Amino acid sequence: MTIGFIGLGIMGEPMSKNLLKKRQNDTILVFDRNALQMDVLKKEGASVAKSATEVVEKSDVIFSIIPKSEHVQELCKEIKSSFTKGKVWIDMSTIDPSVSVEVSKEIASTGAVFLDCPLVKSKAAAIEGTLGIYAGGDKEAFEKIKDLLLCMGNNVIHLGTNGAGLVMKACHNNLVSQIQNGVNEMILLAQKAGIDPETFDKAISYGGGQNFYLSGKYRNIADNTYATAFSVENMHKDVYIVEKLAKEYGLKLSGINVTKKVYDHSLKMNLGKEDFSATYKAVKDLAE
Repeated sequence: MTIGFIGLGIMGEPMSKNLLKKRQNDTILVFDRNALQMDVLKKEGASVAKSATEVVEKSDVIFSIIPKSEHVQELCKEIKSSFTKGKVWIDMSTIDPSVSVEVSKEIASTGAVFLDCPLVKSKAAAIEGTLGIYAGGDKEAFEKIKDLLLCMGNNVIHLGTNGAGLVMKACHNNLVSQIQNGVNEMILLAQKAGIDPETFDKAISYGGGQNFYLSGKYRNIADNTYATAFSVENMHKDVYIVEKLAKEYGLKLSGINVTKKVYDHSLKMNLGKEDFSATYKAVKDLAE
């Protein structure tokens, strides 16, 4: 089998490396607009394509992970004519669910299948192969490629038709953003009262407020260091995706408005490229 992979960024590179390690009898064919990224994978044993179109032409299953909805739409226009019956395109980008539905129809017209399989957790999990993966699209096609997803993640769930994986991703990330905002605000308050973030984390663990964000990010806040595992600008995008979804379903969800304000302010502070825990600085700036 030839497995294609388009997009070798923060997440795509380690995910591709896990495919190389765990599917040694298959050919892993990669493409990224950054030639240096392709060189990294070539040294690991991947084959390198000259274009995304070549990846599709030569691969049985194609993975992609790129930044935004418009990028997936552009990629679809570029590669659609190279799809044939039997090929499967698995897009792991975090995009608008309606775009997934639109692209799935375009690809279905070629006889191929499109699945949206966005992921949760960040770079460390991508390296370890312990990502969570949410799948939307044809169930039969999902079952056929599930073993490939398990090369990159240890928790994989099929959630329904095209777009369903992305709805779940939006809900997940926005729950995280609201938990994050509560953690950021309470760490700020505790620090004002003389309680440092490490002690705060320990004390919270004695009760019912413990959470993954706090235990994973309090050290960033304590040390004021925000090396990017998942960026502010990526979460900002997700906040707006879930706001659109809420409007589509006629829901007024106040928590979304709070996190929107924080993430908008974070971008005004030029924090977009920093880790999303850097929103602590925005919370502090808004509070003081």
